[in-house]
Formats: sequence, structure tokens, C-alpha cells
Amino acid sequence: MKPSASIFLALALATVTAGPAFADGPKDNIPTNVRPIPPVGVEVPQADREAIEKGLQELKAAIEDAKKAQAKNPQLADLLPDVEVFYKAVDWALRYQLFSKPPEIKLAFEQLAEGKSRAEALKKGDAPWTRQKGLVVRAYRSKIDGSVQPYGLVIPDSYDTSGGAPVRLDFWIHGRGETLSELSFVDQRMKQKGQILPKDAIVLHPYGRYCCANKFAGEVDLFEALEHAKKFYRIDEDRIVMRGFSMGGAAAWQFAAHFADQWCAANPGAGFAETAEFLKVFQTEDVNTVPWWHKKLWGWYDATDYALNLMQCPTVAYSGEIDKQKQAADIMDRFLKAEGLDLTHIIGPQTAHKIHPDSLIEIERRLADIVALGRNRTPAEVHFATKTLRYNQMNWVTVDGLEEHWEKGRVDAVVKGDASVEVKTSKITALTLNFDAGHSPFHLQKKVTITLDGTPFTTGTPKLDRSYTASFQKKDGKWQIAETTVAPAAGNVLAKRHGLSGPVDDAFMDAFLFVTPTGPALNPAVEKWVGSELNHAVVEWQKQFRGDAPQKKDTEVKDEDIARNNLILWGDPSSNAVFKKIADKLPIKWTAEGLEVNGKKHAAGENAPVLVYPNPLNPARYVVINSSFTYREYDYLNNARQVPKLPDWAVVNFSEAPNVVTPGKITDAGFFNEAWQWKPAQEAAAAAKP
Repeated sequence: MKPSASIFLALALATVTAGPAFADGPKDNIPTNVRPIPPVGVEVPQADREAIEKGLQELKAAIEDAKKAQAKNPQLADLLPDVEVFYKAVDWALRYQLFSKPPEIKLAFEQLAEGKSRAEALKKGDAPWTRQKGLVVRAYRSKIDGSVQPYGLVIPDSYDTSGGAPVRLDFWIHGRGETLSELSFVDQRMKQKGQILPKDAIVLHPYGRYCCANKFAGEVDLFEALEHAKKFYRIDEDRIVMRGFSMGGAAAWQFAAHFADQWCAANPGAGFAETAEFLKVFQTEDVNTVPWWHKKLWGWYDATDYALNLMQCPTVAYSGEIDKQKQAADIMDRFLKAEGLDLTHIIGPQTAHKIHPDSLIEIERRLADIVALGRNRTPAEVHFATKTLRYNQMNWVTVDGLEEHWEKGRVDAVVKGDASVEVKTSKITALTLNFDAGHSPFHLQKKVTITLDGTPFTTGTPKLDRSYTASFQKKDGKWQIAETTVAPAAGNVLAKRHGLSGPVDDAFMDAFLFVTPTGPALNPAVEKWVGSELNHAVVEWQKQFRGDAPQKKDTEVKDEDIARNNLILWGDPSSNAVFKKIADKLPIKWTAEGLEVNGKKHAAGENAPVLVYPNPLNPARYVVINSSFTYREYDYLNNARQVPKLPDWAVVNFSEAPNVVTPGKITDAGFFNEAWQWKPAQEAAAAAKP
């Protein structure tokens, strides 16, 4: 089912404050007084509504004609979203009342006209916008939910559409915009080049799934937009620069720290770099009272935890001298100094929350010098820190196993000669050293010695194509050579690994499918709660991640659905047929008599589980029980709050109704160990300590 406009507006209006809509700050610290995000827009006059609806019908027909005419066009799947995005932008703005002010209504007619023009060209087999210079709106179809997502490009006049050398690309990630619907974003990308225009470079503006600081699906958005752009433009992969300001600066910090080997340089401005201190400074929020698992999960997006990785990425930070968000660069500087690193920090004199023009000149000069050198794909040293296998690779080092998720693992690897590498690790249980073809630094006729935490291992010689790979894993606390590159997850052995590490929110970083129940629940209280949470999940995915959550009834799920998707099962073993099929293979027990989770029993009719676990029907994918992404309406008010709010599993008690903070009263919660097993009571208690 898709939510109706009335449901969308009802949920939005239910959280409208009595006063004006404040910007994020201390007045957004009141869970009982949460304003709607996105805010409800203006009413559209009836005559305009009818004209827009007519235009939408015409555009839809034109899109269908183009699809039929170009059915055999091998590029159709990549070109069609470039047209469909104009339909979505207008349709969603009208359907969900997202015109933020009356002048925006005219944008609908402009974008309908552009959509029709593109549809007519595509029908004839042409796509002139792919050869356009200057401002260009593009779009792709997301692997996560099948939605059409926009992005913007600025193509320099110097770009040769007929051929030539690859060119530099700068990401520019936008700031917080609570009214940044697809309609307003597309309008910006059609009319505003922006402040960042490096000479002879393409600038890519991700939409980032609206207003989530490019986290979760917003993180995937950036990479999907880049992959789509690379199909049409010659992009120099060794000269990609990560940049952003304000909320975009926060995103730039996390992209730079998590994916330091992907960019030749980074330029974060303002924003935030971690959760706890920023919320104290900016929100005057007391973070000491949050549950222990929240604090653990700050380690997903806290760039401070990954500061070491910036050794791999030349970084030029910017702040205004009197900007409160200078705190982001200051705290990164503090954490970098702890690693013996000195941050380059350009400060705009007596400047608040904007980029000083003189500072921008200096930033561009420094970036140009770095870009001239390009990215070093094969550095002689790799220094890598991570708290999760979601981020498991840096240059030629891949971490395949951690001692414990959300405790920082570290690798320091140094090439010592033409046949030797020294590797030191902390809290790592499996790793791979991999030099791609043409990049091995080793002598072709010498066996390579890897000294791992003091123990030498003699491995084979590099391949003739100059590639080299060696994998290691710990057994009984001692390193040994592994037979596969992901030894802990080989075969059907359950182990946390990249793409299968938890928590619940990790399941929404890839293709997912809501599986809805068709049978009777174990009891009425469960059925009521599941129905409420399912409806909430559908609406909130649409509002916050700008897509329709894919859905199928439990009786309609096919083998290909299980193969392709993380399955989000709503209901219980009685109401959901897929749940029933795997119930005895999950670590929980749920019957009409009660619920048993981690050895504890909970009363039937008063509790429900939330869970993420490898799907017994396809262990390469997740199964999630009764949850979508776990942060809620209260957390939309400040981007630093948009972090996972539940770990791998939780018990929800119905004594507290779902609200803007939680899905109910959380009476128990925790993480599975690295083998997806329950943690013993002592181990779980130790993990709960800050």
C-alpha cells in the first residue's frame, strides 16, 4: 500500500507547534512539541491545481510513449530517470503539499515543460541534455527502493563532449534545507551555479535524500549519483574532491573520514563532526541520559572516531571565525593531534556562518595544488581505523573481521621493501592485503614476507599482472594465513561482515522489501502495534528518504525477492507467512504464550521484538523484524541526532505508546556478537559501559 496524502498531512500536522517554526536549536529539545519536517506547504489554488494535474497527465503519457519508442535502447534505463524526475518533483509537491511559498507554484509549470521537452527528445532517440554545458539536472533509479533521485551538475564550458582527457570532479554537498523538496532542489540546479566553481572542473550536487546530512540512504545516494554520472561524463577518478558546508560540511567530514582513499582531497566547512559535543554546544542538550547503545552507535557517523584515516586524504577545513559551527573543525583538530596530525584550517576573519571570499581564494589555491598531483592509489603506508565493517577498506587494506563491533579496530601497514610488509593491528581478527593489477610494489620473483603483529608469514610472489593478495585470520588468538579473502564469513558460517554487520539501520543501505502480514496476529495488541508501526514506516520513509518503500504481501514473496532484498518482516509468526517459515531459525522464540529474547521471557500481548539478523532463507541478506530506520520525528530537528536509535535487537513494551522518540518502551536491547549469537550476561553488561 502507498500512503494517501491525507495520512501524510495528518502525521505532519499532528506535530505542528503552536508557535513559529524555529531553526534547529534549544527550542527543538522538547519531544512533546515537535514541528513537522518537511513542513506543510501552502495551499494550491484550484485553477493552478487543475492545470498542474493536466500537465502531469500529459507528461506521464509522453514518458510512456518514450519508453515504448525506445524499448530497445540500451541506455533507456539510465536516461528515463532524467525525464521521470520532473514528473516526481511536481507530482510529490502537489500530492503532499510541499510548495513552501506561493511563488513556487510556477516552478511546477516550468518543470513540466522541461519534462515534456526531454520526453519528446527521448522518444526520437535523442538526449540533448547529456551534451549540455552549464547547469544540468540528472537523475538515477536507486537500487535501495527503486525511487528516482535527482542530482545536479555544473559542466564547465571547457568540457569537450566529443572526447578528450578525463576531468576533475568536485562534490558539493548542500546545507540543511527543511523545504528542499525535489521541486525546489531541481529548480536550484536549473538556475544556480553556486559559489564553488573550480576552473575546468565538473561540480556534482547530490540531493542526498533530502535533509539527512547524507547519512544512510543519503550516503548511498552520493555513490549512486557518481556512478550514474560516470556513464555519461569523463571523470578523472584520481581527481575527485569531497566538499560541503554547514550540513554539507558534516557530510564532507564523514565521507572524507570513512572513504579517505576515494578522494584526492577534502574540503569540509562548518557542520558537525560528531554527536555528543556538538549537541551540547549547539542544542545545549544533555546527552548523558541517552541509552548506552545510542552512545555505542554514535560510532557510525562520528568522524572523530575515524580521524586517523585522513592520513590518506589531504584535507583543507574551513570555518568562519565567529561561527558556532567552527566547533566541528576544532574537535577534529583535537582528535587529529592525538594521532600526531596537524589539520589545515582556513578561518574566515570575523565571519559567521558563511564562506569568506578571501578564504575561498586560498582554499581553491591549495586544492588546485593537491589536485595537480592526484590521488595516490597505492601509498607505501596505510593507517586505518574503523568501528564497523560497513567501512572496512582503505587502499590496499581490507578488514574482514573485528573483535567486537563499535570498539575501534586499527591497522597500520607499511611496505618495507620490494618483498616485505609490516602490519600492526588492534582489535582485528581477519584482514586482507590486496594490490590491484598494475599496483603491486613487490618484485615479481620474490616471495613476499608479511610480518603481522610481530609474526612473519612467507606468502607467494605477485602475479605477472602486478597484482598481489594475501589474507589472514586469527585462530585461538594467533594469526594464520587464510584460504579465502573473507574467511570468517566463508560458506554458511554466520559472521558479521561488510554488508551484514547490523544494526537495524544497516539493512536500509541496500535493496529492501517490506513484507506485510495477511494472517491473524498472536493477539490484538501485537496486531495494533504492528499496523501502527508499519504505517509510520511507510510514511516516514517517503517523507525523509523520498521514496516509496517497496512492499509485498507475505503470500506473494518469491524466490527472486529473497535473493535480491533485505526482507523487512512485519507482524509475528502467526500473521506473517515468511516469518512463520523462518521462526525456528531465528534466535528469538515468539508464541501466543510469550516472547523469549536473550534468555529472558516477556509477557504475550504486551511486547514485540525488533531484530536484524542474517536471513535464514538467504544468509547473504538481512531479515529485519518490525522496524524501518530507527530514528524518529524528534531526531529530524537536528541532523546530529540522525543516528541509529536501536542496536541489533530490542524488546518493545506496549505500556508506552509509539511516539516521536521511540516505537514504545524499550525494556531490553543489545548487540549480537561477531558470530550473530547472544552475548552472555557478563559480556553484555561490559558492552553497556561507556
